[in-house]
Amino acid sequence: MKKYNCNFKRIQIKKQTICIFLLLLAFHFKAMAQDGVAGINEANQKVRSYFDAGTELMYAVGALLGLIGAVKVYQKWNAGDPDTGKVAAAWFGSCVFLVVVATVIKSFFGV
Repeated sequence: MKKYNCNFKRIQIKKQTICIFLLLLAFHFKAMAQDGVAGINEANQKVRSYFDAGTELMYAVGALLGLIGAVKVYQKWNAGDPDTGKVAAAWFGSCVFLVVVATVIKSFFGV
């Protein structure tokens, strides 16, 4: 019976040591944490740095979809479909919307 008590005390000491280590580790990470203002400023700078690449990507995707839409309108026009005007208006409206959204977002972020 005394053997089990001795092992139990060793296990208990190991558990206490691990708990103290984890507690000190948690305090270490809390000490390294930033306040809210610094985190918000850092996020703001990251968003602004990615914005130019995102705008160019949006224009590239818009150009690709615009070409696909133009081919679709051309095919409908040659086939003589009566709803060609609707498709052309939707295609043109989406291209205008893409340019307007990019401009509004640029002015919103002040880039």
